[in-house]
Amino acid sequence: MQQPNFDFNITHRSKKTKARLGRLRTPHGEIETPSFIFCATKGAVKGAHIKDVKESGTQIILSNTYHMMLQPGPDLVEKMGGLHKFMGWDGPMLTDSGGYQIFSLGHGSVASEIKGNRKSSYKPTLLKINEEGAKFKSYIDGKIHFLTPERSMEIQRKLGADLIVVLDECTPFHVEKEYTAKSMEMSHRWALRSLKEFERHDDGKQALYGIIQGGVYPDLRKVSTDFVNDNPFFGHAVGGSLGASKDQMYDVVGTTMAMLDPKRPVHLLGIGGIKDIFSGVTQGIDTFDCVHPTRIARHGGALVRPGQGDTNGREHLNLRNVRFKEDDSPIDESCPCQACTTISKAYLHHLLKAKEMIALQLLTLHNITFMNRLLSAIRDGIRNDDLESVKKKWCF
Repeated sequence: MQQPNFDFNITHRSKKTKARLGRLRTPHGEIETPSFIFCATKGAVKGAHIKDVKESGTQIILSNTYHMMLQPGPDLVEKMGGLHKFMGWDGPMLTDSGGYQIFSLGHGSVASEIKGNRKSSYKPTLLKINEEGAKFKSYIDGKIHFLTPERSMEIQRKLGADLIVVLDECTPFHVEKEYTAKSMEMSHRWALRSLKEFERHDDGKQALYGIIQGGVYPDLRKVSTDFVNDNPFFGHAVGGSLGASKDQMYDVVGTTMAMLDPKRPVHLLGIGGIKDIFSGVTQGIDTFDCVHPTRIARHGGALVRPGQGDTNGREHLNLRNVRFKEDDSPIDESCPCQACTTISKAYLHHLLKAKEMIALQLLTLHNITFMNRLLSAIRDGIRNDDLESVKKKWCF
């Protein structure tokens, strides 16, 4: 497939690992990889103005096909000039396909995605999933919707993101291998339908990623990597269940990466922990996305490096804790964000206790800045073939 407005060039390869530096060109600008993609799920990065997101060093953001199709609807977004103009974002953008929400709806966790927590009494709203697509009830107004590969491509075309993704079913970890295999094969057929629909309307403004499924099973991952390698997708996205533990996830990602076409950009869907990013980078992952940095900010969490305070082994400080009540130091003296350069942990603790919204905004910007600094340090580490020392400075 000819993609004159897109290309991906590997500019440096590590001598010690599979880590690499790249430059991903899109109609809305270039992305230096490895890079982190921040989630603007409903057309906004929660707790942050889009201008501040950009000025914090963000290269690319992600929006969610499922949520945008329900509110405000793709037709209105298209009428408003597409998501870039609608949001006031002039950089590269990715949209997912709605496939993850099929998984969430089917297993009762969509409310967790919507509300930003793990506990909910919401019932699953998936009504039916078959070869044609997924039928479900809107969590907003109860209306019935049917999402097919063709419809997913149409919605993403109207939203206007640079990078878009085929529709797939994301199977959970606990299902049997037989179901995982059948689901993977159906996802492959959906991907071919997505590809056909994409090519039918291709105007050079978007590039399509294929998704690798297969759960935790190496033989199924081999089938799925062969499938995406053999079809003209611009990039790859590693999806599906990656295991019940960190170690298993790293093994599944490593197995998958070893079989993928190394010339194409690779995105790891929904993964954004600091250790996970370092592991993925050493396997050759180019981009990551996750709601984690902005979600923990809304619960009083500030991402920090080792030596920036007692985190009890976590990657963040919980500034709601009483021990910060009289702490007049910043979160991180080396961080250039507004929170770190102007106010103390004690003041943030006060704002959180007083339920002032500015606290969540300040912590969100800090965490966005932190992730952008982290990925910049990782790129320097790859460039200097010294990634391990970077890991020691950033990873608990």
